[in-house]
Amino acid sequence: MELVRGIVNLTEQHKNCVLTIGNFDGVHIGHQHVLDKLREESKRHGVPSVVMVFEPQPQEVFLGDNAAARILTFRDKYQKLKKMGIDRLLVVHFNKEFAAMSPLAFIQDLLVTKLGVKHLIVGDDFRFGQKRAGDFDLLKAQSQQLGFTVEDSKTFLFSKQRASSTAVREYLELSDFASAEQLLGEPFEMKGKVIHGEKNGRKFGFPTANVAVKRRVLPIKGVFAVQVGLEGETLFGVANIGNKPTLNGIKPVLETHIFDFDRNLYGQRISIQPLFKIRDEQKFESIEQLISQIQEDVAQAKSKLSQYGIK
Repeated sequence: MELVRGIVNLTEQHKNCVLTIGNFDGVHIGHQHVLDKLREESKRHGVPSVVMVFEPQPQEVFLGDNAAARILTFRDKYQKLKKMGIDRLLVVHFNKEFAAMSPLAFIQDLLVTKLGVKHLIVGDDFRFGQKRAGDFDLLKAQSQQLGFTVEDSKTFLFSKQRASSTAVREYLELSDFASAEQLLGEPFEMKGKVIHGEKNGRKFGFPTANVAVKRRVLPIKGVFAVQVGLEGETLFGVANIGNKPTLNGIKPVLETHIFDFDRNLYGQRISIQPLFKIRDEQKFESIEQLISQIQEDVAQAKSKLSQYGIK
């Protein structure tokens, strides 16, 4: 899958395509339904299939830390779209200047002149351009004048429920990972490269693998029993996902104590799949209380995992 970073990098060779536009956070089964349709239209028109996303996501520009948590990092979104067989991912840098583009300029200059869109698939609630004045009706009217077709992606229902990124986030917040997996089409995971931390876990007798959290807002918080993926190897442990309040933490962290493991993981990419929540993150009055609680967390995780034959 070709990655095009920014409108400025579009060339004549990128003209003529079928296109869909959105955040595609999670690339859940509703998104997959749209992407299947996009691939079909790509074959029918004989042009590449293109997904347009925005970085940062619009909510993050306008709402900052109050924006919805990302289900996937950009890297993971890219990988999942690639597996779906999409030809090209166009990443548009989103800022207030881009948001101020008139709806007609968005359609005529970007969609038609630069991309040569033959067929466009968007939700009927899609809004674009200055003050979000552009809508599906405008696209429909302009498409008839400018020679492309536009299609409503229609809401995809799963078990009579709307498949949406919001629904996935709600399941994650409830630690209902089975329901989140049904909507995502795969288990929810947080992935990243193991980095050097403050080595506090090692001092406490519970060394941790610290993963860089490339999210402004965390989709889950607390202490979890987790499955760890390492180059085809499956391990288990306990992860703290939050801000380490006892140690006056501010930045989001993802640190995992892997059971019976003492190898050097620095620089390696691992995946962390939460299996069940043990407790919320909390601030303790002393380091001793924290260590005691970690011991309890590990014991509780091992006890429950053993019920499923996991040691």
